[in-house]
Amino acid sequence: MRMRWPALLLLAVLLRAESIVFLGDSLTAGYGLSAEEAYPALVGAALTADPATARWTVVNGGVSGDTSAGGLRRIDWLLRGKPRVVVIALGANDGLRALPIAELEANLRSIVAKVRTAGAVAMLAGMRLPGNLGPAYAGEFSALYPRLAAELQLPLLPFLLEGVAMDPRLNQPDQIHPNAEGQRAVALRVAAWLKPQLAALP
Repeated sequence: MRMRWPALLLLAVLLRAESIVFLGDSLTAGYGLSAEEAYPALVGAALTADPATARWTVVNGGVSGDTSAGGLRRIDWLLRGKPRVVVIALGANDGLRALPIAELEANLRSIVAKVRTAGAVAMLAGMRLPGNLGPAYAGEFSALYPRLAAELQLPLLPFLLEGVAMDPRLNQPDQIHPNAEGQRAVALRVAAWLKPQLAALP
């Protein structure tokens, strides 16, 4: 995959805008689509169009195939751009590979700690798994996000793909990655959730 987010991050720094980084995997990167069709770009456009949030620049920090461990390895580099907000949208690949929940939790905790140490605000996007991975594992996986958000006092988007997951009309043929229409649906929900979170920042 050709990564575009370093250039976007540099642009945000040069413009001295307040930036929001979406740290994620292929769901965030916009697998199979152009960068402009991925939900972070669409959220950025929605924020720019609203005078109350026009100062915010969105950076797509999604990398296809990334796990929470990969996000932890990358976060220091992303924090060099001094983002004000980091939305952590990781874990789907951990779950699809049935990696231990304890490892996912440890990685997410470490990412949050690094974000906060850098003076940025950490926010969390929840993930869920299809039931064919086993109800016990899927249940423990889904429960991790609200539990972690409550414990660490993180703003939580309960499920990144709410209303999109498993809908053939909104997904590519693999039924995992949103198509362009699905990405637009994700962006609408993310923007609606994010705007009051930004308004509440000091």
